[in-house]
Amino acid sequence: MKLLPVTPFEPVLTDQLPVGDNWIAQIKWDGVRMLSYHDGVNTELINRRGNRRTMQYPELTDIKAYCRADSVILDGEIIAMSHGKPSFQEVMRRDSLRKEAAIRAAKDQVQVIYMVFDILFCNGVWTLNQTLSNRQALLKEMLVPHPYVQMVPSYTNIEELWAAAQSHELEGIICKDLSSPYSPNGKDKRWQKRKIISDVTAVAGGLTFRDGRVNALLLGLYDDQGRLQYIGHAGSGKLKMEEWRQLTKNALNLGTPTMPFTNLPQRYSGAFWILPQLVFKVHFLEWNPSGTLRHPVIQAAVDIPPEECRF
Repeated sequence: MKLLPVTPFEPVLTDQLPVGDNWIAQIKWDGVRMLSYHDGVNTELINRRGNRRTMQYPELTDIKAYCRADSVILDGEIIAMSHGKPSFQEVMRRDSLRKEAAIRAAKDQVQVIYMVFDILFCNGVWTLNQTLSNRQALLKEMLVPHPYVQMVPSYTNIEELWAAAQSHELEGIICKDLSSPYSPNGKDKRWQKRKIISDVTAVAGGLTFRDGRVNALLLGLYDDQGRLQYIGHAGSGKLKMEEWRQLTKNALNLGTPTMPFTNLPQRYSGAFWILPQLVFKVHFLEWNPSGTLRHPVIQAAVDIPPEECRF
């Protein structure tokens, strides 16, 4: 039986933690959402947008080494650690690679962990309509101890987990209704996420240079009418020197005489306009009343279509 890609169930953003005995909470990992598929013969790793990432994570392709099921679909997140915390920039060092030699080298340089939190299919049977509590019990039964795979812990004291996530400066937590089924391509309040660190995936429409190299990005999001709205100017972040050099090379090939934003950026003097094709994940403190980001910090370049960068 060939297993076709599933668009994963997503949590909705909340600013209030749910209460009640039917709720559990899990850490929100700053990683890459990944579903693993094993049809009894072949194993595939596919991200939330349906893009294959099997080649990028060879240590996770032997699914029999960490799962007892003869056929299975697992849902989870691939993370990489830096200074004791999950780092999106580090995991993107693996996820963005396309050449086998680079992947082999990066496998030893950046160790990843597959944090599994759900099971959608097991031994020829779909589990989507089962409750989350039943799926978690099945997942615990199926997973085998493995150095690169862990089952995500669940906690019943949501307030305590929220406080712990804050004290360790993690991304946030996700709260889940234990009675909930799994709805592919769904998004509702049965799963809720509360963030400590706000983030946005934005597209660059312009940039500035210093000493011949890009040193800052002018970022935007598309509105409901498909217009690119300027949201902020980011120059600090976690990009390494080589990434800035590669960004400079790529950006110069995307130059355009026309500003792609419909609103005039606050800081546009000396800006070099580019076609909006380069996408980045950005952390920020809050939205300013002007509609721009307060203290945006670049985390990493991401491989998603620019048109998905929307308000």
